[in-house]
Amino acid sequence: MSDLILRAEGLKFESKASDSPFASTITRSASKQTDYTIRLLVDRDRVADAYRAYAYFRWVDDQLDENGMSKRERLSFVGHQQALIERCSRGEWPRHASDEETMLVELVRSERGERSGLWSYLHHMVAVMAFDAERRGRLISANELDEYTRNLATAVTEAMHYFIGHQCKSPQDETRYLAVSAAHITHMLRDTLDDIQAGYFNIPREVVDMYHIDPRDVESEAYRKWIKDRVGLARACFSAGRRYLARVENPRCRIAGFAYAMRFESVLSAIERDGYRLRRAYPECKSFISALNMGLSAMSQAFIPQQ
Repeated sequence: MSDLILRAEGLKFESKASDSPFASTITRSASKQTDYTIRLLVDRDRVADAYRAYAYFRWVDDQLDENGMSKRERLSFVGHQQALIERCSRGEWPRHASDEETMLVELVRSERGERSGLWSYLHHMVAVMAFDAERRGRLISANELDEYTRNLATAVTEAMHYFIGHQCKSPQDETRYLAVSAAHITHMLRDTLDDIQAGYFNIPREVVDMYHIDPRDVESEAYRKWIKDRVGLARACFSAGRRYLARVENPRCRIAGFAYAMRFESVLSAIERDGYRLRRAYPECKSFISALNMGLSAMSQAFIPQQ
């Protein structure tokens, strides 16, 4: 743990994590699309904080995925992060924190409003991390799966509006979180094989019990039927989510939303072409040409009314 030096005036932190290049390096290494989104679309005065927000939770997630951690260690670690967020929300700044945790501290210190989307992002995203820390090795219920998706969708959507076009209006209705909900459903399908290997089961216990299948048997007819149902649900949520995005006032935010949706819709198309059989990787969805086409399409859709 590195020492943080607190100065009387302004409580300045001396740490390499106080510099945005530390966070941007983590982000760029983990997700080029996120890096491009931040550099090109985020409000200029919030770029450094957007990097910190992504990089901090990228670090938390990577720590939880460490194979050497026991369940008790995972829960202890994420509990410490939850407590850190709560203390920072009260203006109680830590005297000792890792460089990665300092990204969170700097992010909270720059927060502009008591009820901003940043707080929603922090609290819902750490809830996602806490659930992942606890669920490894066990089946989850359908209600838990729905809550997991709600937390993730709320976190990502509120972060998008906080960092992109924060002074512009966005609809506050039941469709607000549907595009990201669809993306999370797709994300879990895409990562199913890797998740199973790591001890995470994304199919709910009720489906496993109903069809008497092994949660690892992704090739079974029952599992593939569940995949088809999830693809259909994601498609419906994306459709409603697009109509929501079309009503967002800020054009950069619309572009970011459509690009995010298209990234995962391409995975849905690949799953459909494969007859609802899952693969370990979908490289055709990450190619340069695919990214270019998605970017151009997202920009055009951002200025075309959705039906």
